[in-house]
This record gives sequence, C-alpha cells and structure tokens, in this order.
Amino acid sequence: MKGYRENLSEALQAVLPITLVVMILQFSMVSMPAVVFIRFLLGALMVMVGLSLFLHGVKTGLLPLGELVGVEMPKRASFAFMLLLAFILGFVVTVADPNVRVLAHQVDVVSGGEINRNILILTVALGVGFFVALAMLRIIVGIPIAYLLAGGYVLVIILSFFTHPDFVPIGFDAGGVTTGPVTVPFILAFGVGTASVLGGRSSITDGFGLVGLASIGPVIGVMILGVVFG
Repeated sequence: MKGYRENLSEALQAVLPITLVVMILQFSMVSMPAVVFIRFLLGALMVMVGLSLFLHGVKTGLLPLGELVGVEMPKRASFAFMLLLAFILGFVVTVADPNVRVLAHQVDVVSGGEINRNILILTVALGVGFFVALAMLRIIVGIPIAYLLAGGYVLVIILSFFTHPDFVPIGFDAGGVTTGPVTVPFILAFGVGTASVLGGRSSITDGFGLVGLASIGPVIGVMILGVVFG
C-alpha cells in the first residue's frame, strides 16, 4: 500500500494542475455546459486512479520483467536470436501502446479512412522493432550511438523530399507517440538489463538511448509508407 500511495501522489501531481487550470477557465472565461464540465471532472478523477494503477503495474511488473529478459537473454541465446527477440519485443509492445492507437485513430478519422489505422499501427510497430534490434546490435558490438542517430536522421531528411507531404507530419508524430507508457518502461529496462551482463559494458552509456533510436524507426517507416502509397 505504501508503493501505491506514492504512485497515487505522482498521479495527482501530474493531473491535478491541468484540472485546476480548466476549472479556473470554466468559471472565468470558457463557461462550458454543466454536463460537459461534470464529465471532465469525472474523467480527470478516473485518469488519476487509472494512472496510479498503471504506475504501480509498471514498477511491479513491466520494469522487472524487461530487465530480467535483458539479463537472461545474453546468457542463453545466440547473437541472431537476440536480435530477432529484440525485434519481436519492440514490435509487440508498440502494438499494445495506447498512444499509437490514438494516433492511428485520429489519422484514420481526419483522412476519411484513406490512411488505414491498422496499416499505420503495423508500420509504426515494424519501425520500432527494427530500431530496437539495431539498438541491441549497438550494445553488443559497441557502435557509438551518435553514428546511428546521425545516420537515421539523415535518412529522415532525405525521405522527406520524396514522400507525400501529408505523411511528413504524421511520421514525426509517430516517432513521438512511441515514447508511450508501455513502450518506454519495457525497452529501457530491457536495454539496461542486457548491458549490465555484457562484459565491459556500462549500463549508463549502453543501456540508455534505446528509446531515442526506437523513435526514429516510425518516422522512417511512415515516410516510406508515404512514398509507396502517397
């Protein structure tokens, strides 16, 4: 219960300020209908409770599991299997991330169904999976992260000249939503766990940076989608 109370306190600190701002605006400038305002207050309450439960689940489940997988995998798996598993894990946690589904839904609605939500989710997940595997390769081989980041964003800039203009902003937003509440905890713990058991590896210099690399994959994937279907 002590851990849950701490998570509830964190959720209150995150949600309460915006709730207070909206309340001040309601009584000073906006004057939303009473039904809408009551729905907002109930929604904010549910977000606080849900976020505290989510944080509790992340700390007791996702983080330990991700770190354990990262620790045990180098001891039991071959080099190729480690990369394949990193790709699969990056793919499935992205598909499960609610941020990605919100983006896909909004794009599907705004585009009138021309950009299918399922294809967009699949593209974003493939991009994350590929770059998580690339990040794992970086940890194993010892490739400087600056080289991969520079190469990735050079490719993004080149693709932006060839893809359909509508896909450029969607691609950058896709990179942002992959830093979501499901993807980030698992990938970070996975990378730190792997770096901690590899000889000569630092958990700080090698275990971090995976999320930064993973966020490039969806941008490239969506832009390639724009080249193909644009």
